[in-house]
Amino acid sequence: MLQVSDLTVGYHRDTPVLREACLDLTDVAVHAIVGPNGAGKTTLLHTLAGHLRPTPGVVLCDGRDVTGWRPHQAARVGVALAPQGRRLWPSLTVAEHLTIAQPTRQRPGSAFSIDELLQVFPALTGRLHHHGHQLSGGEQQMLTIARALRTAPRLLLADEPTEGLAPTVAHQVTAVLRQLPQRGVTVLVTVPHVRAAAALTDTVHVLTTGHLSRPVDASDGQAERLLRDHLTLTSPSAE
Repeated sequence: MLQVSDLTVGYHRDTPVLREACLDLTDVAVHAIVGPNGAGKTTLLHTLAGHLRPTPGVVLCDGRDVTGWRPHQAARVGVALAPQGRRLWPSLTVAEHLTIAQPTRQRPGSAFSIDELLQVFPALTGRLHHHGHQLSGGEQQMLTIARALRTAPRLLLADEPTEGLAPTVAHQVTAVLRQLPQRGVTVLVTVPHVRAAAALTDTVHVLTTGHLSRPVDASDGQAERLLRDHLTLTSPSAE
């Protein structure tokens, strides 16, 4: 559904964060991007969600040029962002978060009802009347993903969804993401290391200093070698 070609994005014109990135999401599956902090993972997801404009580069959705689309336009074709840091409204309850996140498109079987989401994340059931700031970090992450799924996405952009979570909660979130392709949802997830990516999918893209690799196997050491080579080239001793 989504093809990205030669995407260059930056917060200042002369200092791009992403450089000529290419990505092809034609399979309904979980796709992982691995890279160290500052590599451009968040920048890529925010560009695909319509929060940043590429210069230059091309983004195609179902073959249609949507380069530079706005967030509401991305949402209407089924792109949802579960951002790093969660960004919940502290004054709204769990129930209110799920109620205001309405499906942005109509397709049979695409929308998650609130009851379904509570089955996916049963820890939220007893917290429906608690405000966002009253939740634990794990509960906040569950609500962030549930809020995104409530919009009936075709593509879920999940930015480091297991960051800072206890192992048991991280495992639960990972299990939910792995099952989403069965509901027709493609997942593009960013993670900081290969082990986390391997728990989600078999193939990964490695993002280092703005450059995105072709898909590589998460289990045979290719991704680890790419990251290790990057760290060697960028370490002070390599200069």
